Amino acid sequence: MSRTVWVLGDQLNRRIGALADAEPGEDRVLLVESRAKLDGRRHRQRTHLVVAAMRRFAAELESAGFDVDLRPASTLADGLRAHRGAHRGVEVVATEPNSFAARQLLERAGVETVASNQFLCHPSEFEAWVDGRRGRRLRMEDFYRWQRVRLGYLLDGAEPAGGRWNFDDQNREPPPKQVNPWPTPVCSTLDDLDRDVLDAIGPAGFGADPTGWWPTTRRQALARLRHAVDVVLPIFGPHEDVIVERSWHVAHTLLSPALNIGLLLPGEVADAAEEAYRDGRVPIASAEGFVRQVIGWREYVWGTYWHHMPGYGDRNALRAHAPLPAAFTDPAKTEMRCLGHAIEGLRERGWLHHIQRLMVLANLSTLAGVEPRAVVRWMTDSFVDGDEWVMLPNLIGMGLHADGGQMATKPYVSGGRYLHRMTDHCGGCRYDPTKRVGDDACPYTTLYWDFLARHRDRFGSNARMAQAVRGLDRLSDLPAVRRRAEVVRQGLADGTI
Repeated sequence: MSRTVWVLGDQLNRRIGALADAEPGEDRVLLVESRAKLDGRRHRQRTHLVVAAMRRFAAELESAGFDVDLRPASTLADGLRAHRGAHRGVEVVATEPNSFAARQLLERAGVETVASNQFLCHPSEFEAWVDGRRGRRLRMEDFYRWQRVRLGYLLDGAEPAGGRWNFDDQNREPPPKQVNPWPTPVCSTLDDLDRDVLDAIGPAGFGADPTGWWPTTRRQALARLRHAVDVVLPIFGPHEDVIVERSWHVAHTLLSPALNIGLLLPGEVADAAEEAYRDGRVPIASAEGFVRQVIGWREYVWGTYWHHMPGYGDRNALRAHAPLPAAFTDPAKTEMRCLGHAIEGLRERGWLHHIQRLMVLANLSTLAGVEPRAVVRWMTDSFVDGDEWVMLPNLIGMGLHADGGQMATKPYVSGGRYLHRMTDHCGGCRYDPTKRVGDDACPYTTLYWDFLARHRDRFGSNARMAQAVRGLDRLSDLPAVRRRAEVVRQGLADGTI
């Protein structure tokens, strides 16, 4: 065998890139199990997901007749050097990696790469779309409609299915009262391989051990896709933005970890949703909202990452330099019910849905002025689907507004009233979402008005923020709000708020 296909831990699919045309008996496959990753400070469930899935994928390839080198090494580079030492003169080829650093590593090592088909829009296609905008602002909605047309999803001829491109206004209902209509997710039983991986994780790994929510084989991932389409999608739309203590998953499909490591491909996921809609099993608002996440937002984030790299992670347009809130690493260090609930769920499962990420964690970080690189590093380490290409645009561009508005026209910030409307936390919390001053004032509400005051010049002329900024002039207690905000920021830092 004169050729080795090097498969990275987030490319675990026979249909991806260089592996797609590999043949047993002709091509060898290399997978490197990095000790640096096992010893890194990441959620145990994230490390387990990748390493267990790699080991199982290696076994599947061996069963298919491939000569597989599943090589433990200190680092990826060390593993490649050892493989080349064991197989003199071998040509090593790989699929384009999903991170900028990994692409640099392969370039330095002289590894030939082939174009990745792990996403529906290659970065070169995204750049062509950007160039075609002729200086107009980049908007996800425009990209999404372009994707719909070129890929052919949810179209009736030249028109969008259901007569509209976007049904998001039907997917923002508040949480239902005293009912729990959301189905229990699929769960797999852990085995000896899982336990061996958990035993190998270094002491810096944090969070609870997995209990089987996250698939580590393609077969398990396909079972979750079937469950998502048959059971979850029919009720996905209306409550996708709610947060309730009685359900950590509500009507979310939980497919992102499997998608991000290649166990599922976005095309097959969107195909399944389209088929369910055409068969009358899923309403158009739910089907469209889900397809928008898969072929719209996810692909837009992917393209944005490559469009702005390198250096995107260093953006800090709002000059935020505060430390991480103490509660981000210890849920006992806050009396904010929504924040404590989110951090407890994150420690337990390594996953939160997008509204908790955006409107609880990122919102608080933006309002409090937390340093963006610290937030990105913490969230990348803490989430089971925490890939850099996901976290940088979602945080630098959207959640933290650290790129100054290149990705999102306004910062996604709110006071406590939004959380009161879309969650069931506020009734049992010691803080009142309607108050902005006083010891029982909701920190989100206090910090929201302080944020607008601190950045009045920046956002006063922003069409989507100007009305809120003008509201500062109606606050007779603004000086007291600003003083209370100083107390809140310090309390977040030392764990007393």
